[in-house]
Amino acid sequence: MRYNSLNNYLKTKYGCKVYKLSLSSGLSCPNRDGTLSSTGCIFCSNGGSGEFASNYQLSITEQIESAKAKVSNKIKNGKYIAYFQSFTNTYGDIEYLRKIFTEAINHPDIVALSIGTRPDCLPDDILELLDFLNHIKPVWVELGLQTIHERTAKYINRGYKLDIFDTAVSDLTKRNIEVIVHLIIGLPFETKEDILKSVQYVCSQPISGIKLQLLHVLKNTPLEKEYFLNKFKILSLQEYSNILAECLCNIPPHIVIHRITGDGPKSLLIAPEWSADKKRVLNYINKYFEEFNIVQGNALL
Repeated sequence: MRYNSLNNYLKTKYGCKVYKLSLSSGLSCPNRDGTLSSTGCIFCSNGGSGEFASNYQLSITEQIESAKAKVSNKIKNGKYIAYFQSFTNTYGDIEYLRKIFTEAINHPDIVALSIGTRPDCLPDDILELLDFLNHIKPVWVELGLQTIHERTAKYINRGYKLDIFDTAVSDLTKRNIEVIVHLIIGLPFETKEDILKSVQYVCSQPISGIKLQLLHVLKNTPLEKEYFLNKFKILSLQEYSNILAECLCNIPPHIVIHRITGDGPKSLLIAPEWSADKKRVLNYINKYFEEFNIVQGNALL
């Protein structure tokens, strides 16, 4: 089988290399500012999972140019996606959001706008703004679901129930806004069957993309404390590869696979240690996939 990788999807759509530039809105999260909680999701770092994002004190244009310079050795004469990654990027004043998103989407080298957020932070005025922007260039909204299982959602302090996610997907797709869903593989106490159920559920929704992320234990997170109390088990590379392969076999060909692992900042990474060597991890996964006859492509054969 072939899985519909983001790299191949973008090359087919735009005819060139397209690279995501990680930008920062400087916003917070209702799960951190005391609205829902002050600790955030159990796995989330102090950087809001955006350690690789640009400096939020720069203007959006300056962030774009700075991010382009960082990847200049990887991309020549290509295009870029403006990716607002850290924290919750629709959790702010509507006029401020209009300003930063408009500045990003109107940059001549930007072909699409990708916004990471929570499903419970999409009120009507934000949806109207995203709809407006989506008529300028494509807008993607990346929803951090992580799991469909309520027991796990409570444990990781996600702060919303599954029906909120369902409503967000419906509201976005009614406006022809592409939805990308984040799932974490290896959450405490979840079995392979639990993970596959999450994959199957989100793939039954009208989404366009999915990110499969390895659970990282990072310094200064609540998850770090749980880990050192031996409350849960970390996946080995072989276990992760096995689960990942089965996940891909359950994803329909029209859904783009945006990620099959992920990077934990080496300065913060506690476990799994094997994930720090990205080249080795990807080589292992690709070799493992050969046993399942899984390769990158644009559709299932």
